[in-house]
Amino acid sequence: MANRFGLPDLGFGVGLRTVHFPHILECWPKVDWFEFLSENFMDRGGRPAYVLDRIAERYPVVMHGVSMSVGSTDPVNFEYLGKLKRLAARTRTRWISDHLCWTGVSGLNTHDLLPMPYTDESLRDVAERVRVISDCLERPVFLENPSSYVEFTTSTWEEADFLAELTSLSGCGLLLDVNNIYVSSFNHGFDPMAYLNRIPADRVAQIHLAGHTHKGTHILDTHSDHVVDEVWRLYRRAYERMAAVSTLLEWDEAVPSFDVVHAEARKAGLYRRASYAA
Repeated sequence: MANRFGLPDLGFGVGLRTVHFPHILECWPKVDWFEFLSENFMDRGGRPAYVLDRIAERYPVVMHGVSMSVGSTDPVNFEYLGKLKRLAARTRTRWISDHLCWTGVSGLNTHDLLPMPYTDESLRDVAERVRVISDCLERPVFLENPSSYVEFTTSTWEEADFLAELTSLSGCGLLLDVNNIYVSSFNHGFDPMAYLNRIPADRVAQIHLAGHTHKGTHILDTHSDHVVDEVWRLYRRAYERMAAVSTLLEWDEAVPSFDVVHAEARKAGLYRRASYAA
């Protein structure tokens, strides 16, 4: 199923990380596309800006942020959105994504992706906030399902249903992180496949894959290892339902060589081909 936004399947990409800058500039690897963290480049010039501009000249790029704070009750930060919009224009980004979460209060940023209660009131508030942000950016916003470790007793919606209704009310799209589905399903005891099957397929334009750290009683979303089999199975099911989506491999801790990260991203092609053969 094609996404309703008409966005292309860019193929198999990797997250742009500074440790890989020298390799990329020297070798120009045959990677399909890059995703970069918006906040790492919004207020920076010098070499980081130079490297990003060179990469954006050669590859499709997508922006992924951690400070949009759509779940906050603070006023929308239009100064932040202005910087985001200018960076998107400069890099000719294909789309902009962030997370279903809040990141601070009273103008202070906690630098963490904090969970929110899923209630009728929060649904209305987030939907209106997303509409305002999308109008300011002059493009749809794509929100990622979060990984979480606690839940609110006041929640009256399941997360998958909340996301589905939010897309309808606000017009936003989804960045589906299948590792986050698995992490949260283990931490909270729900069926990850049932969650995945309730996501509106035509709203998804991108999928995230990543590794995690299993602590026995809970899982931490560390992006520090290879993708586990259970997450690959979720990815295969996601692709069966969604098809025309771009796939991105995240690796943020103990980052190995670029070739190792790229090889892990390209494994996704095996699961796509398996879904075709099924």
